[in-house]
Amino acid sequence: MVWINAMKTLKQSIQELKENFDAALKKILTEQDLESARITFLGRKGKLSQLMTVMKTLPVEKKRTFGPAINQIKQECEQLLHQKKDELKNASFAQEELKKTNFDVTAYKPNTIASSLHVYTQFIQNIENIFISMGYEIADGPEVETDFYNFQALNVPPDHPARDMQDTFWLDVPGMLLRTQTSGIQVREMQKKGAPLALVAPGRVYRYEATDASHDSTFTQCEGLLVDKNISMSHLLATLQTFLQKIFKKDNVQIRVRPGYFPFVEPGIEVDFSCPFCESGCSVCKKTKWIELMGAGLVHPNVLKHGGIDPNEYSGFAFGFGIERLAMIYYGITDIRLFHSNSIDFLKQF
Repeated sequence: MVWINAMKTLKQSIQELKENFDAALKKILTEQDLESARITFLGRKGKLSQLMTVMKTLPVEKKRTFGPAINQIKQECEQLLHQKKDELKNASFAQEELKKTNFDVTAYKPNTIASSLHVYTQFIQNIENIFISMGYEIADGPEVETDFYNFQALNVPPDHPARDMQDTFWLDVPGMLLRTQTSGIQVREMQKKGAPLALVAPGRVYRYEATDASHDSTFTQCEGLLVDKNISMSHLLATLQTFLQKIFKKDNVQIRVRPGYFPFVEPGIEVDFSCPFCESGCSVCKKTKWIELMGAGLVHPNVLKHGGIDPNEYSGFAFGFGIERLAMIYYGITDIRLFHSNSIDFLKQF
């Protein structure tokens, strides 16, 4: 009979629907998958609706048998879908919490402002890289310095007239000050490492003076020192010329020297270099074709002694220059105060 065949088909279809539903449930990973499964099995035209249509062809007594079975599987499917929905929500919440506690700080985020190193830092790194390539080490020291390392060890005793050449920030602690130069690092390194020695020491220094476009109370110096046997003025001049050619990326940069006085070197010289931007004079060199840069000379024997080095066996040269001044020349910056201004428009240029 037709209704008997329909009964067998319905029974098989109920079993197949349950098996297919269980298989589909295992594959659900997203809310979209969940909704697709609901429509496939429980939708108005879904597989469960098709079973209801088959059941209508059965006699009343058979409907009483299969009706509850179909309702039961419908309730089971709805319950399992609801549980799966809760599982997906909980997994989503857990993933969000994980992102908040573990995230990649290097990941790209759109519409963000790109950062860069301060022009100050960039230029100091260029200086350090050049001297490292020449075999020098980078040295550092305290900005709060003692009278001994800032003055006495550099051949400037308490009654020396050269002290009048520098205005100093003295602290309330006797004998302590904000360093006026990074030369004290040279003495510390000589005491620590002895000779031979080659180092550069860039660092912040402080001078009690008025601030204007070319002067600041806080600025950065770079001191250089080389100590070895039979060091002469020719080594110093070759080093400075090589450095200037590298920093300006021009092989035609030349230097000239003039006599100069610095207590910690003997003899002392003032160093100028040829303008890297012109050949006949420009606004940078003030039409002179030369730019004044630094002081230098051969290390005074008294300074070597304070560093624990025998001046009868070793000699050396030292030099020092203002990093801001060199950076201003290199980049065409007209006001030294811009380095500490935090001006975004200024910083964006670099």
